[in-house]
Amino acid sequence: MDIRYRLKIMLFMQYFIWGCWLVTLGAYMMRTLNFSGAEVGIVYSSKGIAAILMPGIIGIIADKYIPANRLYMICHLVCAGTLFYAATVTDPTVMFLVMMINAMAFMPTIALSNSISYSSLSQYQLDSVTNFPPVRVYGTVGFIIAMWLISLLKFELSSNQLYIAGGCSLLLAVYSLTLPHIPVVKKAITSGLGSKLGLDALVLFKQPIMVVFFLFSLMLGAVLQITNTFGSPFLHDFARNPEYQDSLIVQYPSLLLSISQMAEVCFILAIPFVLKRYGIKTVMLLSMLAWTLRFGFFALGDPSAIGLLFLILSMIVYGCAFDFFNISGSIFIEKTVDTRMRASAQGLFMTMVNGVGAYFGAILSGRVVDYFSIDGVKDWPTIWLVFAAYTAVLSVIFYFTFHYHHKEEAPAC
Repeated sequence: MDIRYRLKIMLFMQYFIWGCWLVTLGAYMMRTLNFSGAEVGIVYSSKGIAAILMPGIIGIIADKYIPANRLYMICHLVCAGTLFYAATVTDPTVMFLVMMINAMAFMPTIALSNSISYSSLSQYQLDSVTNFPPVRVYGTVGFIIAMWLISLLKFELSSNQLYIAGGCSLLLAVYSLTLPHIPVVKKAITSGLGSKLGLDALVLFKQPIMVVFFLFSLMLGAVLQITNTFGSPFLHDFARNPEYQDSLIVQYPSLLLSISQMAEVCFILAIPFVLKRYGIKTVMLLSMLAWTLRFGFFALGDPSAIGLLFLILSMIVYGCAFDFFNISGSIFIEKTVDTRMRASAQGLFMTMVNGVGAYFGAILSGRVVDYFSIDGVKDWPTIWLVFAAYTAVLSVIFYFTFHYHHKEEAPAC
């Protein structure tokens, strides 16, 4: 079988697992388990804490000691066990601890799936900029199908979403045994102590442009965590209004949210052209502006005819907001760093986005939501406008501080 098809299956299941619970777990915890906004934020912060610690460590191990495809299998076995257990938890503290263990296993698999993909494409002499986005898009397809499945089965407010995710984790662990062997690096980049400890990727911080890149990766990671945590609870809250109780948005909010992932498909496929033509700076600026529109449209949206239009527009711009930063950033790292630190550099990028950024995003956004809540009723328009202002300011600062000079390349056919 063509290596690209094998990678598509891997990425489909990788993101199917996440799609089963990432955007719906918050609503399950808030409306079924009666967790507060702060408690939901703390549970989601487990993903950030784990991503600070684990991707870099796992990346180092994958680069130097254990093949990435074997580590990938081990991580997904742990994910399966913790998701099955999380489905039985009703206490916020216990939920935090269980999801922390899950995140410590799952977050490294995102970077590992990228490393496995890049290494496999390289083994078959396939250009990563041209071939990775069409492969990665199947991860988005998996995410969409998972969201539709959970919504149509009425599992958005049920623990069944965690059981399905756990079952897929177990299946992916078995499938990973069929993936190409990813050799470890036998020769270090340097002979110093840092290299012996597996800290080769930290040399990237000696380059000012990479320092700025990783700093803004952190701040955009916070933005991504906000929409993952509170997008679904926001739509479920329209049920408080009797006028909207029977609307499709309230009944099947994940179907609306899945438009975001559908939009991703188009934007992912545009990445090879846009990245080669305009460069990483323009692509990341477009991402930040799209985040501003995402939150601004949320502030204007509701289940009415006009409000629904704004919600749909918010879903569409999400595709640009997420992919033009997350996937383009991963490709930028792949094309910039030495291949001998591929996994650890991808792990460092993941740490900034889904680690430090996600942690602060979860904690601070939870406090913002509670601050603009009175007797449990949330002022969602104000909440979303606060987040929109944040990303707008971020884009201005980025424009003046990221000094990257792009040399235009001809798009590959």
